[in-house]
Amino acid sequence: MRAVGYVDSLPIADERSLFDFECPIPEPGPRDLLVRVEAVAVNPRDIKSRNTLRGTPEQPRIIGYDASGVVERVGKDVTLFRPGDAVFYAGVLDRPGSNAQFQRVDERIVGHKPATLSHAMAASLPLTSLTAYEMLFDRLEVDVPRPALPGRSILILGGAGGVPSMAIQLARRAGLTVLATASRPESAAWVRDLGADHVIDHSQPLEAQIRQLGFKTVDYVFSSYTGTRAWAEIARFITPQGRFGLIDDPDPLDLRLYKSKCVSFHWEAMFTRPMQDTPDMIRQHEILNEIARLADAGEIRATRAQDLGPIHAANLRAAHALIEGGHTIGKIVLSGF
Repeated sequence: MRAVGYVDSLPIADERSLFDFECPIPEPGPRDLLVRVEAVAVNPRDIKSRNTLRGTPEQPRIIGYDASGVVERVGKDVTLFRPGDAVFYAGVLDRPGSNAQFQRVDERIVGHKPATLSHAMAASLPLTSLTAYEMLFDRLEVDVPRPALPGRSILILGGAGGVPSMAIQLARRAGLTVLATASRPESAAWVRDLGADHVIDHSQPLEAQIRQLGFKTVDYVFSSYTGTRAWAEIARFITPQGRFGLIDDPDPLDLRLYKSKCVSFHWEAMFTRPMQDTPDMIRQHEILNEIARLADAGEIRATRAQDLGPIHAANLRAAHALIEGGHTIGKIVLSGF
């Protein structure tokens, strides 16, 4: 089969940073699906993996953590899918990824593709929607009534990014007042269009803008980028007994700033369930099916912003370069080999 991979972590301008090659079609394990990949999306996680995970000349590293495709074969213990089913998923870090014609993936982290979406549109959803959904409902538990948090407001940092774009939609649907940050006119327009009630410029001090909007405190914080300045500011306006969720890898931060308010902190790592083989791993199958239902009902929308064409090394290098540039809005997808 055709695949795109690499051996060494190289600058994306180097043609060997991602190259086309041929390799055998993988064999599905007992609970695996063998999926014929139709479309993929590219995430910041792809760049992180390319910079930290190595391959070998004999076995180049294949990455890619978003895919939509069709089930080709199933393992002997598979019960949730059958050949011919259209599916979407985000994969794992410790198996070959989606930048290949065929991929094997555990059925418990796969959902049925939204029927109303193309494969390209569906591929833009899994990683971001799983991360946003798990953070909001499994970690922060925004749907659980809390008398200590009567305002039901949430601040989402970096609102135009892939995960925040999904979080804005899901938080609005859950009934929260959404404050999202964006610094450029086009990113501010994007988050408003997704349903943010208020847009805050994260290049400027946050607290003054929060106060100007009439908020004494904010109940929940969902951070995709946690700098020390914002960290100190949020400590002053987060609601006592509020909840703070992080998905990034911040520099060391002083938790003591939040002690007097008894704020709780919640990490979200979408790969935890499948890579730690947790007893509730099938939760990701359930979440993706719910995301598909919401997409088909028109209650959320996919956040594809750029389609770079077929899946091959040159186009994937272009996608990585765009993300490394730091100014993408929504998701970048590629479809077909």
